[in-house]
Amino acid sequence: MTTEGRITPGQFHAADGVEDWRVLLQTACARFATGSFVAGAELVDAITELAEAANHHPDVDLRYPHVTVRLTTHDVGGLSQRDIDLARQISDAARELEIRADPRAVQELEIAIDALDRPAVRPFWRAVLGYAKGKPDDLVDPAARAPSFWFQQMDAPRPQRNRIHVDVTVPHDVAEERVAATLAAGGRLVTDAYAPSWWVLADAEGNEACVCTWLGRE
Repeated sequence: MTTEGRITPGQFHAADGVEDWRVLLQTACARFATGSFVAGAELVDAITELAEAANHHPDVDLRYPHVTVRLTTHDVGGLSQRDIDLARQISDAARELEIRADPRAVQELEIAIDALDRPAVRPFWRAVLGYAKGKPDDLVDPAARAPSFWFQQMDAPRPQRNRIHVDVTVPHDVAEERVAATLAAGGRLVTDAYAPSWWVLADAEGNEACVCTWLGRE
């Protein structure tokens, strides 16, 4: 894999014409509130034509009330100028169809498993989930529907603390609001030492979740 031509999330957001989009780690995402399946299909048709013309193909999720689009450049392992160009074109197509974007609605969900011996535990989860290998520490749903699993290296056992948690990656301009809502719902702040990259939160019984952004990872 080459990183030639790769851009950072900050560079993506600094570009003109990408206001509809939010970077979630290394993927640019947009959600368009179509309001109907027919309108969504029209937008998907327009995206298909643009993607074919650019030879750059996003992941598109068509649901009854909305269409979600995810852009990344696989041969650089992240974002590139090609993603900026196609993002602009997709936003233009949505505006022509009078479909508005809802950038604050996008998010990504991962399940994190803390492990002392990651190679020993990863095959179990791959088999029980029916998942495929992703990045070196990831397992992914072959159908790209369910959350990915990733394995975080532990330095020592933690018998009094849960070792499976969820990572919720949200737009960078939503994170503090999401953290505040979680605390208001009875959550507890475990640490904000890594913010704004991530906040570690826990429920009333100590089960943990992280609210994550791309900030601080460049």
